[in-house]
Amino acid sequence: MSGGIDSSLAAYILKKSNYEVIGCTMRLFLCKKNTLEKQCCSPEDINMARRTANELGIKHYVIDKRDVFDKYVIENFVSEYLNGRTPNPCMICNMKIKFDEMLKFAKGLGCDYIATGHYAIIGKCKSKYLLKKGIDETKDQSYFLYGLTQKNLPHILFPLGDYKKVEIRKMANKLGLKVADKKESQEICFIEDSNYHEFIKIRNKKDIKKGNFIDTSGKILGVHKGVPFYTVGQRHGLGISVGYPVYVTKINSRKNEIIIGKKEDLFDKKLIIKDLSWISVPSKLQFSAYVRIRYRHKESEAKIKLLGNNKVEVIFRKPQMSITSGQSAVFYKKDIVLGGGIIEKVTK
Repeated sequence: MSGGIDSSLAAYILKKSNYEVIGCTMRLFLCKKNTLEKQCCSPEDINMARRTANELGIKHYVIDKRDVFDKYVIENFVSEYLNGRTPNPCMICNMKIKFDEMLKFAKGLGCDYIATGHYAIIGKCKSKYLLKKGIDETKDQSYFLYGLTQKNLPHILFPLGDYKKVEIRKMANKLGLKVADKKESQEICFIEDSNYHEFIKIRNKKDIKKGNFIDTSGKILGVHKGVPFYTVGQRHGLGISVGYPVYVTKINSRKNEIIIGKKEDLFDKKLIIKDLSWISVPSKLQFSAYVRIRYRHKESEAKIKLLGNNKVEVIFRKPQMSITSGQSAVFYKKDIVLGGGIIEKVTK
């Protein structure tokens, strides 16, 4: 229970379905500000989760996982940006913290399942478990859950997968829960003021060197503030004027260069995916699927070729815009998640 509406209603739905429910809130980082606007870990959020648990008549625990969150999530976040990649910390948090550390804690309490407020559905086909999209297309969070496995899926429940967000909010209001009026959380929970540049500077504790903006032909266009402060597809905040709109098309951390180009330079078809995790292991070395390269990206048809070393090559049928190293690519068959991995690089 993060103190938000989704996890609170997940607890309510399960209790209504005659499960014995225990609420648990993880403290994942040191929150310096007291505000209801944050995603988790502020005193208000923890108190909100505790209050909701009391309103629902269930036990509530707070467990401190700041050490493992710092090790697996924050260190990776900073390292990836310093190396010119754009990470998605929610992915690692789900795999390493929520569905690993939390599952261990739940088993220690004698629980059979852990449940969260994610909008996704767990199904089963014969002896295999499936991860499917939630019915609310605007809230579907299956993309963030590709790291689940046949080992932990039998012990996970997603009570909200068959609901739409508007139904959940109405339910919370009808119950009179204080959490019903809470705003949506921000994407990166541990960056309190939305300034990830400053966060990286403080965590890195080293000077971040300036470098050159160059165009696709190698011509120097100006000076950038440092590799960690840019991402592929970025247009605003570049401080460059060449007479037409320009975008970050590539980041070369080895040479400390940011490559700038036109919008059409952002489109590519081929990429390499590493660190694969499969829910449904492929039976062929090459197959077709639909691939989503970021959360708000509409998955697109592609051929996937297994390469070995836990990597695949993805070749889209149509070029995709702003394929970004460090982000996750997730493979779908209709509404079923096959698996996914981390985008290593774009190839030609």
